[in-house]
Amino acid sequence: MTKDLINKKDIYFPSYYGTNENLLNLLNKTSQIICDCFSKTEKYGPLPINENFKCLMPDEDGIFPEDLLSEIQSLIKSSFNPVHPGSLAHLDPPPLIFSIIGDLIAASLNNNLLAYELSPSITLLEDSICKWFAKKIGFSDYALGIAASGGTLSNLNALVAARYKAGLSTNPHAVLLISEDAHSSFIKCIRIMGLHPNNLIKVKTDNNGCMDINNLKKTIDKCTKDNKKIFSVVGTLGTTIRGAIDPIKLIAQICRENNIWFHIDGSIGGIFSITSIPIEELNSIKAANSITINPQKIIGITKTSSLLLVSDIDSLKDTFSTGIPYISSENNVIDRGEIGVQGSRPAEVIKLWLGLRFLGMNGIEDILKSSLDKKLFFEKNLSSDKFQIYSGPLHIISFIPKNMNTKESNSWTETTRTELMKRNFMLSRPKYKNKYFLRAVFGNYNTTNSNIKDLLSLLNSQ
Repeated sequence: MTKDLINKKDIYFPSYYGTNENLLNLLNKTSQIICDCFSKTEKYGPLPINENFKCLMPDEDGIFPEDLLSEIQSLIKSSFNPVHPGSLAHLDPPPLIFSIIGDLIAASLNNNLLAYELSPSITLLEDSICKWFAKKIGFSDYALGIAASGGTLSNLNALVAARYKAGLSTNPHAVLLISEDAHSSFIKCIRIMGLHPNNLIKVKTDNNGCMDINNLKKTIDKCTKDNKKIFSVVGTLGTTIRGAIDPIKLIAQICRENNIWFHIDGSIGGIFSITSIPIEELNSIKAANSITINPQKIIGITKTSSLLLVSDIDSLKDTFSTGIPYISSENNVIDRGEIGVQGSRPAEVIKLWLGLRFLGMNGIEDILKSSLDKKLFFEKNLSSDKFQIYSGPLHIISFIPKNMNTKESNSWTETTRTELMKRNFMLSRPKYKNKYFLRAVFGNYNTTNSNIKDLLSLLNSQ
C-alpha cells in the first residue's frame, strides 16, 4: 500500500459493507511488527532495544498509515519486554497468546460493561466467569463478583462495600486493619475513601512475614477501647516481598466472632486457590466475605485482569447501585456498572475467558506448578551461607548478603542489579525492613532451569 493509493477517510472506522481490506492489511502489518519483536527477544533482553522513542503529537492533517506503523515499531522497541526469560523483576509475565487475541476482540467490539444493553454477551460472560471462580474457591450460590482494572480497584470496591455494610460510611472513627507487609495500595484506598492515615492500622507480622494473630487480637481490643470502629480486616494471600500467606483460617474465625468483614487480598496468590496445588491456608478462603484475584499476575492474562469475588452479591448491589436512568435494564440481569466503582468499562473479561478456555485446568496448574518449581530450584541452590533469604510458599524470593546494614544493602543491590542487567537478567530492588533486597519473581513461563543456573552462577560467585 502506497501513500498515493490511500484515502485515510476509508480507514477511519470499520466498514459496515465490503471486505474491510484496509483494516485487515493494517492488522497484518502490525502483527508482523509485534511477532518480529518477540522473535528477537532473546537477543535484545528485557530492557528496551531503543531508548530514543519520540512521542510525537498530532499534526494538522494527521499522517499516513505507513508512517504510523513506523512509529508503532519504534514504540515497541522502546518498551519493557516481559517475554525475555531473564525478565524476573516483577509480577508481569509474558502475555498468553489467546489473551492477546482477546484484547483485539474487546477493542473491536468496543462494548461497554456499564449495562447489559451495551454489552449483552459480555455481561453474561463476566457474570458466568465470576460465578465459576466463586464456586472454585468454595463460595456459596449467593456469591458473585465483578472485574476491575487491577487489584487496587478490586480491593477498593471490597472496602467501600465493607464500610457501607457496617454502617460506617460517614463515620470518622472507621478503621481498616492490615498486616505491616500488606500492599502499599491500601494507603491509596484509605485516601480515596476520605479517611485519615491513622485510620489504617497495621498489625505486626511474625518471622515468616505473616500476620501475627496475637497482635491482631490485641489490636482489635485496643480499637474497641479507643472507640474505633473496624469495618474490615485484610488478610494477604501472597505478599509482594516474599510471597507470604497470612493465617487465613484464624483471621476468618476472629472476624466472625467480632462481626467484622474479612477481605483477602489475593492479587498474587489467589489464582492458586482454584487449583488442586497443596498450599496451606488456601482451603480456608471460602470463609472470607470477599477476595481479590489477579489472573494477570502469573498466568499471562494481559493487563488488566482483576476480579473481586464476594460471598454475597447483595453487598455490592446495596453499596453501588444508583440506577441508570438513561439505560433500559433487563429483568434478572445485573448491570455491571451497578456493582462497582467503575461505570464505563471495556470487555476485558474476554481475554480472561479465552485464556482460561484455552489453558483448561491442567494448563493453569502447569503454569503455576512451573513457577513454584523454578522458585524452589533457585532457593535450593542459592547459597544460604552467603545470603539472607526471605521466601514463602509462592513464587517470590528476596535476598541480600548476610550481615549488611542499610547503606551496604543499598550499594550492593544497586551494583549487582546493574551487573545482572548487562547479562540480561532483570531483578527488582525493593526496600524491606529498612534494607534493600534483590527480588526474583518466577512467574515467567519462558524462563528455564538453564537460565536460572546462569543467574545462580553469577550470584553465588560474588
